[in-house]
Amino acid sequence: MFWRVFLIVLLTLINVMLFQRTVWGPTGLLEYKELKRQYAGIERQIANLEKQNLSLSREIRLLQSDDRYIARMIRQRLHYVRDNEILYIFDESADARRRE
Repeated sequence: MFWRVFLIVLLTLINVMLFQRTVWGPTGLLEYKELKRQYAGIERQIANLEKQNLSLSREIRLLQSDDRYIARMIRQRLHYVRDNEILYIFDESADARRRE
């Protein structure tokens, strides 16, 4: 009778320890949920980077092949003008002061 009780208590303690490791251990459920959350975040970052990569690839192709696109980008980004054109550049801080 003593050995039966001892064996049941021993097996119960082992089960409790295994349950504790399953939930709170280094490879437990809580760690799994945290890793799953991180994985979802990384997948979102990858999706955003793929969109950005596609956009940059399109721009590279246009810059390599489309002269009108090149001219438009030069005019926009470098503020170049054609003959007989006047370029007006407005100070953004002046706009903010007028709004106040």
